[in-house]
Amino acid sequence: MTLTLALVLGVAVGILLGLLGGGGSIVAVPVLVYALDLPLAEAIPTSLLVIGVASATGAIPKVRAKLVEWRLAAIFAATGIVGTLVGSALGRHLPEAAVMIGFAIVMIIAGARMLGSTDDVGTACKTGNSGIDWRRCAPRSIPTGFGVGVLTGLFGVGGGFLIIPALVLLLGIEMSVAVGTSLVVIVANSAAGLIAQADGLGGNWPLTAAFAGAAIAGSLVAGRLSTRIDTDKLRTWFAYLVFAVAGYVLVDTLFLS
Repeated sequence: MTLTLALVLGVAVGILLGLLGGGGSIVAVPVLVYALDLPLAEAIPTSLLVIGVASATGAIPKVRAKLVEWRLAAIFAATGIVGTLVGSALGRHLPEAAVMIGFAIVMIIAGARMLGSTDDVGTACKTGNSGIDWRRCAPRSIPTGFGVGVLTGLFGVGGGFLIIPALVLLLGIEMSVAVGTSLVVIVANSAAGLIAQADGLGGNWPLTAAFAGAAIAGSLVAGRLSTRIDTDKLRTWFAYLVFAVAGYVLVDTLFLS
């Protein structure tokens, strides 16, 4: 029964990942903790494994289509890996309740970001005929990459819900390029977090494999269907789902635990 539930929920998480590009991974940890009864120390590396493999799969066609800004990806990945290691170390010294409350707050911020307007774009890293102006771009991209990495290591989220808005709204990168660049960064950050927390894996390999495999399959299927679905409407409903899950996490952590 548990393996069946892992397959069903894995497909659901994978579909969200495939449809939204970034953001679907934020429900993976609550699903693993509350629905599949994994301890937080095992749920976070399991989430990172799923996110990393699914993002790598999604990044391949973006790389082939040359929709990756490799220089920005390198900056985000380099600073993000350092941030991921810091977040992983920090998480080991924080009470589980503090981590879950912080995770719920991040979910609320992510949901609000999904509901926000995306009409205005930044220009700090916008590519022109002369390339990127690194004197304006680096001071923004370096701390942003580090901050996303800390969240990855601490909460087991890929950070796409923060990377994509940062690339588009803050740095001025085109949406199609931002998605491909984000996927590459997520792979690097997830790998770093997984290495740092690999000792948390292995408590239930059949369940982990079922959830990860189903999520990857769901992501592949959803990626092919994403052009036929109103992603703006989907993002709105998903934001409400994120708010509901965040509320449950807060109530459970503060009043029921």
